[in-house]
Amino acid sequence: MKRLILTSTSGFSLRDSGRADFVIYIYYRFGWGQLPSSDELAAYLGARSQEQSSGDHWSGYASRWPADAKKRRDLSLVEFCETYDTIELWFDPHPNDQLQLIWLLHHFRSHPETAAKLVFRLVDFELMMAREEELRRFEVFDLPVTEAELSTASRSWQAYCSPTPEACFDLLSSDLSVLPLLRPALVELLEELPSGVTGLGATEMRLLEMLAWGFANCNPLFHMRTVPRHAYLRRMGNRLSARRAGVRAQTGRGGP
Repeated sequence: MKRLILTSTSGFSLRDSGRADFVIYIYYRFGWGQLPSSDELAAYLGARSQEQSSGDHWSGYASRWPADAKKRRDLSLVEFCETYDTIELWFDPHPNDQLQLIWLLHHFRSHPETAAKLVFRLVDFELMMAREEELRRFEVFDLPVTEAELSTASRSWQAYCSPTPEACFDLLSSDLSVLPLLRPALVELLEELPSGVTGLGATEMRLLEMLAWGFANCNPLFHMRTVPRHAYLRRMGNRLSARRAGVRAQTGRGGP
């Protein structure tokens, strides 16, 4: 059985994990900046034209090319997938990974024969930190991709592409349980919008909390990898709140 893995650039270690015959990495960063146009996205997944550079096509980001696969690298991604029996989707909880996942599912929904080969791997850990030997032995649950996953991904991607965030807020009030890692990712993205009280997003608030706690620089905000950033910083924020409460109790000061 020929197996293909589609993953983000965080899944580079999957190349030597022995879990698939071939690994393709999705490069796009959807979590910040302006989204690519629909034409750019279609060209990325479509057949490669002579005008396209390698970075503008899905084939520009792949693991070592087997001889038989290399001959077909100019095809569209859907056509390339035809020779594989199973197509596994490995995307971790990071918001950008989850956006890539729903984008691909939205795309494959229009191609039922390819969609029928999809398997969704529930990657509840950071792929970037997993070594090849760990990926070989990890038990990563696989879930079949049905119309429920495809339709949820499609409406989620359409909501994310809306010019204003109202559609994404509305999405949170709907059932997203078929894609278990999507809701936390959307919440994390929406928390980056300016607060109606402070005018700051979640990362900016965490940075101020870290400075107040005594961190000399902001490296842990972006590079803390041994534990999830948000969990670590929330714990630091809780400690900071407790410290402030203790100071107020000792000095008799009120206020926030």
